[in-house]
Amino acid sequence: MAEAAPSNQDIFTCPVCLDILNYPVTILCGHTYCMGCITSCWDREDQKGVYSCPQCRQTFTPRPVLNKNSIVAELVEQIKKTRIQAAAPVPCRPTAGPGDVECDVCTGRKLKAVKSCLDCLLSYCETHYKAHNDVNPGRKHSVIDATGQLQERICTQHEKPLEIFCRTDLSCVCLLCLVVEHKGHDTVSASAGRREKQTHLGKTQSKIQQRIQEREKELQDLRKAVETLKVSTDQRRGGQQLAAGGAISGSIRALLQSARQESVMLSHFPAPLSHTVGTRLCGGAE
Repeated sequence: MAEAAPSNQDIFTCPVCLDILNYPVTILCGHTYCMGCITSCWDREDQKGVYSCPQCRQTFTPRPVLNKNSIVAELVEQIKKTRIQAAAPVPCRPTAGPGDVECDVCTGRKLKAVKSCLDCLLSYCETHYKAHNDVNPGRKHSVIDATGQLQERICTQHEKPLEIFCRTDLSCVCLLCLVVEHKGHDTVSASAGRREKQTHLGKTQSKIQQRIQEREKELQDLRKAVETLKVSTDQRRGGQQLAAGGAISGSIRALLQSARQESVMLSHFPAPLSHTVGTRLCGGAE
């Protein structure tokens, strides 16, 4: 009797974690795994210097370079959407309006998304978010409030959430970056890194505010000096005195203009610093 053909779920299931493939990579023997799963397996074989396929046991030397299988990744994303659509009841909520983040799974009318998943790289309405949790019971996904800037929170190299802040390179990285490019670096969680950056920028903002106040006081003093000089010049009619007064007045006007320009430039810093620090560092991911 012929064997039954494997289902889509079996084909796109990682043999190591037994969950649907996440960032699929196909190794030289043709078997496909999650990037994180096969990386962990081969990390344990580093001392031997010989790397094997967990399924067929074919060996490789040196350690093969892993690259994303884009075709499999696209099919996996379609399967995820199909499973969530099948598990969700027909929604009856209002559609997304201007400025709202749309649900990526809704067909036809797009509902307002309430959550975005950093693992699936999709945003979900309330109905499809519940279905997302129902069809992914074995893996805890990184979920945040719905955002239209989902890609800013994802590693461009590995397409994984930016969960780590590297103090060595002052950049946000994913877990796969941590075991390769940033191995051995001084790192903290993204939330801890954001708090550190907020503290640092807060001190910088205070210094800038203090500098603004100092320049404003200098401006006031310069204005008083200019007025005093005008009065003094009017009272003196001697040619040399008038020429000297004009030269001094010109110098003060130049200083006044310079101080004015610096004050304007500094005034642009405080609001952006405090407003963007929470969202620019690691995309504000917790």
